[in-house]
Amino acid sequence: MGLLDDNAAARGAVLDRVRKALKRGGDAARVRADADAYLAARGQGPRPTMPADLVTRFAARASDMSSTVERIASVDEIPAAVARYLDALDLPETIAAQKSHRGVCWPEFAGLDWRAFGLDIESRPIVGADLLGITGCFCAIAETGTLLFATGAGSPTGAMILPATHVAVVRADRVVSGMEEAFDLVRRERGGLPRALNFVSGPSRTGDIEQTIVLGAHGPFRVHILLIG
Repeated sequence: MGLLDDNAAARGAVLDRVRKALKRGGDAARVRADADAYLAARGQGPRPTMPADLVTRFAARASDMSSTVERIASVDEIPAAVARYLDALDLPETIAAQKSHRGVCWPEFAGLDWRAFGLDIESRPIVGADLLGITGCFCAIAETGTLLFATGAGSPTGAMILPATHVAVVRADRVVSGMEEAFDLVRRERGGLPRALNFVSGPSRTGDIEQTIVLGAHGPFRVHILLIG
């Protein structure tokens, strides 16, 4: 049994104890079906009117959140686009000396020709010296310019939280209107919620000190989005 299976079993045991304490026993499938029916019967609250072109809306809102966005035509263009973005960064001399061209990527991008563009990118667990993380995402939310990440074996969280620079690949057909559609998509494709969902709206920031916004406080200093399609 792997780590994910262990986690699922432990979570199931905890929830079983909660159900017993609440005297809500019975068939788990029936309980879930009843809950799904309850949610489906309730209408959504007021929502903003969204344009027909969700991709353009997402790109605009992501830019509002201090992300940068470039549209490309295909997955094969990712290495060239990453190299182009890194070369254009105005980085401190100590970081520029490393060119920030060494980093990690999600397994789905391991087969791309990174070295042809001067990039040293590996699909492996991240370490402290890695300044760059290249990831996909589960979906993107047009209303807020937010990226949604669902944990799993092929989507390690560290690659999008720990590096100074995060490059996220978003496919146009994975842009949804709002949070409601994002959660519906998770349930439909995953059969339920994964261990964790992470919502990212631009670089990490804080305004705790004198209400001055500081980027990179709790995660990446910069988020660059490659929008395919």
